[in-house]
Amino acid sequence: MTAIKELKATARAKVGKGAARAERRAGRVPAVIYGDGKAPLGISLDYTEITRTIYAGHFLSTLFNVDVDGEKHRVIPRDYQLDPIKDLPQHVDFLRVAVGATLVVDIPVHFVNAETSPGIKRGATLNIVSHSVSLNVPADNIPDAINVDLGNAQIGDSVHLSSIALPVGVTWAGHGDDTLVTISAPSGLKEADADDAAAAAAAAAAPATKKS
Repeated sequence: MTAIKELKATARAKVGKGAARAERRAGRVPAVIYGDGKAPLGISLDYTEITRTIYAGHFLSTLFNVDVDGEKHRVIPRDYQLDPIKDLPQHVDFLRVAVGATLVVDIPVHFVNAETSPGIKRGATLNIVSHSVSLNVPADNIPDAINVDLGNAQIGDSVHLSSIALPVGVTWAGHGDDTLVTISAPSGLKEADADDAAAAAAAAAAPATKKS
């Protein structure tokens, strides 16, 4: 079961750009809780706590109990804004999460055992196409990551999401079939293959030599 982390907040009496700026000047980060058929709730977060939480990783795929003046709200972060210069949090959006709900969440993709890949040992290039995938996940069982095992990957191989065993109850939220990674031939091998192909084509095109 997904661990639920705790955050403390206070309700904001005022909303709007002016009120948000006042919160930031006071060392707080404005935020909002919305969804589940209820009215949006403006809240204020401790700047140090929310900054540390965001940069700890997995922020957008973590459930939180946000304690707003003693009342707890079960939520998942949906978005956050950072200062374009300082990369520090400016605003956070939280979505209320009902028990038993299914969510669309971007889950990180981890590529493992690349060091034992026969293709990579021969000098192939690992081209990561997708660092995360959008999945339909149970709110109470959000995976930390999807692992892609490259231990047997050969030159020219590509790995698609459809070939990955997803956890029980988890399905892909997109369309088609995402390519996650490709194993490309090293440049030297490409050139050798091209030379061989050119030589074969030239041999096939040359007229047959008649014997005297």
